[in-house]
Amino acid sequence: MALKITLKSRERMIIGGAVVTNGSSTSKLIIENNVPVLRQKDIMNHSDATTPCNRIYFILQLMYIDQENIQSYHKKYWKLVHDLLSVAPSFSVLLEQISAHILGARYYHALKLAKEMINYEQEVLSHGFNTNESSTNPAQSSTHGRTKDRGGCSHQGRLQA
Repeated sequence: MALKITLKSRERMIIGGAVVTNGSSTSKLIIENNVPVLRQKDIMNHSDATTPCNRIYFILQLMYIDQENIQSYHKKYWKLVHDLLSVAPSFSVLLEQISAHILGARYYHALKLAKEMINYEQEVLSHGFNTNESSTNPAQSSTHGRTKDRGGCSHQGRLQA
């Protein structure tokens, strides 16, 4: 199935590893094969990866658009996950879900969850929540150690690195 995209004037995107910038008018594109596609709103520059969750998002973005260096990105990802969990265990549920997508080579889905993690990180930083408690984590519910994913499915388990 083809992907239909409408680009705004001067909007940028990545298609199959190539950065594309639209001209001065709105354009419609139809992408007919399976390639990584990121809209401008989803692209993070390296200079913007200034927090632990932003750095994880940036590495996920590289995994998605640059399959040639996937092993290197995986190593960096697992180190970032370890570092984040060592200081903020409340991120474990989201990281577990993101990691499941990575292990299944579903990098775009991992990116979507990483955006939620960035929002949670901003909430934690702005409100000074205790990162050792998981009750404020948006991916968790209080069902006796079980968590609910975005689809409402319950899961129990630990992140494996």
